[in-house]
Amino acid sequence: MSTIDAPTAVPVPESTDHHVKNVVLVHGAFADGSGWRGVYDNLTARGYRVTIVQNPLTSLEDDVAATTRVLDRQDGPTILVGHSWGGTVITEAGVHPKVAGLVYVSALAPDTGETTGQQYEGFAATPEFVIDVGEDGYGFLNHDSFKAGFAHDASDEDAAFLRDSQIPINMSVFGAAVTHAAWRDKPTWAVIATEDKSFDQAMLQHMATRSGADITNVSASHALFMTQSGVVSDVIATAAMSAVPAEH
Repeated sequence: MSTIDAPTAVPVPESTDHHVKNVVLVHGAFADGSGWRGVYDNLTARGYRVTIVQNPLTSLEDDVAATTRVLDRQDGPTILVGHSWGGTVITEAGVHPKVAGLVYVSALAPDTGETTGQQYEGFAATPEFVIDVGEDGYGFLNHDSFKAGFAHDASDEDAAFLRDSQIPINMSVFGAAVTHAAWRDKPTWAVIATEDKSFDQAMLQHMATRSGADITNVSASHALFMTQSGVVSDVIATAAMSAVPAEH
């Protein structure tokens, strides 16, 4: 495990001829796959085959199933990427035989037998990240505090789009335990937003360090998948270069 600060320390490959060419992107809670557009454009321009999962956010099982369906369609080794809640999803789905490496983007990374909710224990609260939970148990991020808690470094227009296109999550997912943590068996990278208001910084660093990830820190909000898409793309490309030996 090593830690670097973005962006100058991240190597960028020139082609995909001798490393993993498939990338699967998994969004988190209160979001959909559209926020990955910058990463998608960046990586496809470099020759990667990129697919974006649309999680239903109804249960861990359902989100893992959605991710597995996409992984089944890949034609070879794949880098699996998750943002936020998507980190829990890739932790479970990453046992798929086509997954060559994992990239956590300010993401949760429970261990085997742990729930997502347990990851918060012992860490500071995040008062700007406000979830409004309805009577049906589904949560939306609060309209008025959305930008401050999720995307403070985005433009007003981009933050408003994220806010108004958010998908609510079944809050019970945070009580579902991971059955096998893929990061225990697969090479792992992490991109951590140092200005993330959704998670305590110490919590993010703890999870990434425990997973043995190569860590890249970048000054960004929780929406770094959009606001720092270049840095996120570079780390994914590094994972693709490193996860499988060149002769493969």
